[in-house]
Amino acid sequence: MSVDVIIEDDRWGTAGLEALAERAVGATLRHVGLEPEAWEIAVLAADDARISTLNEGFRGKAAATNVLSWPSAERGALAEGMRPDLPVGDPELGDLALAFETCVEEAAAGGLAFDAHITHLVVHGTLHILGYDHVRDGDGDLMEATEIAILEALGIADPYSGNGSGGDGKD
Repeated sequence: MSVDVIIEDDRWGTAGLEALAERAVGATLRHVGLEPEAWEIAVLAADDARISTLNEGFRGKAAATNVLSWPSAERGALAEGMRPDLPVGDPELGDLALAFETCVEEAAAGGLAFDAHITHLVVHGTLHILGYDHVRDGDGDLMEATEIAILEALGIADPYSGNGSGGDGKD
């Protein structure tokens, strides 16, 4: 597996993001039935200002958010609550971007370990890249259950119970 981490904001340097991203992406890919070694994801570690600019440019929302994702292809399920089809062909799955200040603030506000919160956000973003979403209720239920199972396998508590790494609720 190739997780290419690009650090734009030096504050990410001490967060151990490379190892966290490798672990989270690998666990997510294995959970959905993909061999991690066959796939690639890029992760941009930026600040809130950069994420706000990206969020406005791609989503029309001029505000920072914790994680953004750009799949290399549309992979969403056609029927609500169904798992998206697994990707085939091109090993490049897509890109993620994380906002430092927002992630720090969310972890602190929730009394969460920063590494657990970042792991959750990378799992969440990777699922988006794989076609999971939470716009429709059934899709949201599936995505949440999938996140919980992946995080549990990583030893991280349910982020939606109020005792875990904190749900993102921003995208």
